[in-house]
Amino acid sequence: MADELTPETPEEEQPQKKHKQRKNGLYPGVSDELAENMRTGWADTELHGLEPIPQAAHTAARRAALSARFPGERLVVPAGRLKTRSNDTEYPFRASTEYAYLTGDQTENGVLVLEPSGETGHTATVYLLPRSDRENGEFWLSGQGELWVGRRHSLTEAEQLLGIPAKDVRKLAEELAEAEGPVRGLRGHDSVIETALTDKVTKERDEELRVYLSEARAVKDDFEIGELQKAVDSTVRGFEDVVKVLDKAEATSERYIEGTFFLRARVEGNDVGYGSICAAGPHACTLHWVRNDGDVRSGDLLLLDAGVETHSLYTADVTRTLPINGTYTDIQRKIYDAVYASQEAGIAAVKPGAKFRDFHDASQHVLAEKLVEWGLLEGPVERVLELGLQRRWTLHGTGHMLGMDVHDCAAARTEAYVDGTLEPGMCLTVEPGLYFQADDLTVPEEYRGIGVRIEDDILVTEDGNRNLSAGLPRASADVEAWMARLKG
Repeated sequence: MADELTPETPEEEQPQKKHKQRKNGLYPGVSDELAENMRTGWADTELHGLEPIPQAAHTAARRAALSARFPGERLVVPAGRLKTRSNDTEYPFRASTEYAYLTGDQTENGVLVLEPSGETGHTATVYLLPRSDRENGEFWLSGQGELWVGRRHSLTEAEQLLGIPAKDVRKLAEELAEAEGPVRGLRGHDSVIETALTDKVTKERDEELRVYLSEARAVKDDFEIGELQKAVDSTVRGFEDVVKVLDKAEATSERYIEGTFFLRARVEGNDVGYGSICAAGPHACTLHWVRNDGDVRSGDLLLLDAGVETHSLYTADVTRTLPINGTYTDIQRKIYDAVYASQEAGIAAVKPGAKFRDFHDASQHVLAEKLVEWGLLEGPVERVLELGLQRRWTLHGTGHMLGMDVHDCAAARTEAYVDGTLEPGMCLTVEPGLYFQADDLTVPEEYRGIGVRIEDDILVTEDGNRNLSAGLPRASADVEAWMARLKG
């Protein structure tokens, strides 16, 4: 990584502000002659005739719905800012879900502002950093300048792409601080914007905005469904990649599995949608095992929970529990088949008009039956479910909404989410599991250290559901045949 001439300079500062010399930089400063040389001799690279991004019509409809929900109020939705990873390096930027949902833009420091217009409408403006300044040397002296991190779109280019008027964000905080009238803002992403709005907003009103934007994402439009399918299709290929290199993972660790899937995510998408869970052997009993530093051994199971995130930030979330050597042992198959039967019951319960809880209840009922049948719990099954006794080994809920966030719509009201009703266009996971911890003395020794989860991404349709991840086999015999084909 190159050593910058100057320290990272916040680009929201005034364009003509002189850039400060970097501590411990190898150059003592910038001569007037060099500064003048760097100002000139550059070709015009403005892009013309850009087509709107694919989701532009959809983001416009989302903004219209938001406008109708909060008439007469200024609405402020920031993308967020870069976060420091260490010293002068930053984490890769990921725009706030709400901002990306409403604009399609993913650049740091962006802010969407809806200004009241008339009695009920709003005028939308997206405030962005313009291209880095060539007159004051920002483009080559700032750590976030164009020659260091790449070219940003000009405001004119952004307007063409997003279909929203664009303005320079660098004076927005000052303007918001002086603005009058009711305001709601999305909190937790941009401290500068929040400070400017301190005396204009209330926690309760801002929370209403956050809740609305969470619930608005529950029913996906055609663009979103297409992106989710794209994410799932790439994820299927990522799982196939992993199966083909399990021998290399055995020679190294779970990290080989993580890296293999990550390669697919970066080649075909933006990133992984969440930290991949590559849990071999007893690690499968840890629900969110993301250390991925354990051994991969023939004869054990691999619980792989991973999803590709598309360039538009929609993520898949799929889990398969695979026999590392390609064949389940008798006890592994017994537990796996129980989870598969549970998932089948859960998927069958996903349909329009059903309660969100129905698929969870159906799945849990099957698992409780199996635990009673195996003598691990005393029946009847209804008693087990009433007391929640099965949860010692099932642990988690059977699914969640899926979209731009892997746990989408998380701020929605309980009555609109887990106590709500399924509608066409909703997308959710169905992911029952059984986990027998290695130190659990209440189960026979042969069960201990076995964890199984099967997870698929299910779209609610007009007449039932569609399994977006049906490209990956689920039944134990089908999994074995699929692995044998991939291994050649």
